[in-house]
Amino acid sequence: MPRAIQSPEQFTIIGENIHTTRVVRRNGVRATTLEDGTEAVRYRDIETGEPRLLTVPEHFKKTQPYQQGMLKHFMIAAWKGVHGEADEQAEGAAYVHNEARRQIAAGARFLDLNVDEASYRLEEQKKAMEWMVRTTQQVSTVPPSVDSSNAEIIATGLAAYDGGSDRPMLNSVALERLDALDLATEHDARVVITAAKVDGMPSSAEERLENVGKVMEAALSKGIAKSDIYVDPLFFPISVDSTYGRHSFDAIKLIRQEFGNEIHITGGMSNVSFGLPKRALINDVFLYWAIDAGADSGIVDPVQTPVEKVFELDLESEPVRLATALLMGEDDFCMNYIGAYRAGKLD
Repeated sequence: MPRAIQSPEQFTIIGENIHTTRVVRRNGVRATTLEDGTEAVRYRDIETGEPRLLTVPEHFKKTQPYQQGMLKHFMIAAWKGVHGEADEQAEGAAYVHNEARRQIAAGARFLDLNVDEASYRLEEQKKAMEWMVRTTQQVSTVPPSVDSSNAEIIATGLAAYDGGSDRPMLNSVALERLDALDLATEHDARVVITAAKVDGMPSSAEERLENVGKVMEAALSKGIAKSDIYVDPLFFPISVDSTYGRHSFDAIKLIRQEFGNEIHITGGMSNVSFGLPKRALINDVFLYWAIDAGADSGIVDPVQTPVEKVFELDLESEPVRLATALLMGEDDFCMNYIGAYRAGKLD
């Protein structure tokens, strides 16, 4: 079966970066400590080029991520936006505005917004989602993809969207929460459906297809158009199991063959590279072969993974060949890839 798309312009980017899971290292290049001891995340204003700071509130220093050397920067921005004084609210909003503009400038057609880790308390999560949607839509020219594992949080996000930048997306619907389909119809939202089982993750391409088929049937019965459905086969780290790459590509092919070109196939493409060096290389090569298998969308950071570059990959270069072997299950325990990295052969 030929590719579902033939050019980068046909690929739908769901910008993944505005998530409260995202971290920068306290000893990394984006972290700094001011003269008064205040810690901050550094960034550059995309419009003016001026350096900016997102400061770290004192109480964040008691959190586990901080004590493990990490700063959850969008969690900090959301806390400032919901709970901070006026200047902190402005600081949090400016940080989110800047990332939204970066993602859109790089080609995102949706902004995936996830605040699940903003708090353990549902009401706090809902407040954070409402703030995140209202804040991004102040500057965004594309609609949100409201992303959560909890239908109440999704409902809050969709209700907060003003509809000013086209129809929103709901991410996601799975067998264990088919009731989220009612939210999609209520808010005229496009919908991401996943291949998850009722009680866990799928273990093969065939199981993915079976699970997707059940959710697809429920979605179509609600009157949701095939063209509004984005299927996420679920992608897992290749460092955990060398078969995960092949499972992903096989699942994409099976889903495309079963449901045709009217649906979209997407997913968190960068999941595959967790735990490995030179993640950008793996992500680029994975995206290339995912598109080759039939994907026409991705939940990606378009700043770090430009789709135009992916279409121009030199398949004969040694780094790409090594990453391809890794993803195709031809490199047990990632030994050849890691050895090449240590030898400086992946640059």
